[in-house]
Amino acid sequence: MSVTVAVRPETDTVPTGFVRDTVTIFLREFQLVLRDPFSLIFSLLQPLVFLGLFAPLLAGSLSADQLGGESPLTWFLPGVVVMIALFGTGSTGANLLYELMTGSYERVLATPVSRPAILVGRALKELAPLVVQAVIITLAALPFGVTFSPAGVAVGLAILGVFGVGLGALSYALGLASRNREWLFWGVQQTLIFPLLILSGMMLPLESGPAWMQAAATVNPLTYVVNAERAAFTGALTDPAILHGAIAAALTCALGLIVGVRAVLRSAG
Repeated sequence: MSVTVAVRPETDTVPTGFVRDTVTIFLREFQLVLRDPFSLIFSLLQPLVFLGLFAPLLAGSLSADQLGGESPLTWFLPGVVVMIALFGTGSTGANLLYELMTGSYERVLATPVSRPAILVGRALKELAPLVVQAVIITLAALPFGVTFSPAGVAVGLAILGVFGVGLGALSYALGLASRNREWLFWGVQQTLIFPLLILSGMMLPLESGPAWMQAAATVNPLTYVVNAERAAFTGALTDPAILHGAIAAALTCALGLIVGVRAVLRSAG
């Protein structure tokens, strides 16, 4: 999958701003998604399966107190939305590995675009279809008694967007570190993602789990993002969980950009 970025004429020596370069990278990368809509459609199947098969199990095995007084789907849906972003942006580096093999990444580096813009633009490209998926899945759950706040969903997706950029940047850095060693990328990615998922309370409440698991959840940034999404989707915009989730997302984003930009600069050197 080759992506080319237009090179400015040599007479244009003024560097393009970060925002402009980010938009350029995002639009060119997003064209690939539009050319392959079936990938977007089929990627909806997994979260729909989780909603259809996993949520009924929650209703039969957990009490209303454990679900925060919400219906199983209302409690479970925000976790599925986070899961979509987790797997989507966490695979940003996988696409980079293909570009490293084909040489298209080096062609991008040969253009005068901002290095951080390469990182952010591609992370946003991974996140954009996930937002569409999240909206579709939320609307699909309405006939089954799910209630949500439109304003809260917008706030939740904004927090998830910030978190997704940071996670995508970390995945991008991992992809660069795994050049010519694809097994290393998938080994590290899978080793990290599933513990983060389980220890966030995304699939099941952790209140009934062992003490060590609850303690581990307190240092998992994804825990705060998941709690923020659940509060936001129900419209509880003054819930402290939203602030905590926003802080966790911002810190993840800052860490991801710092690590990712340094990795891109090293690869360009």
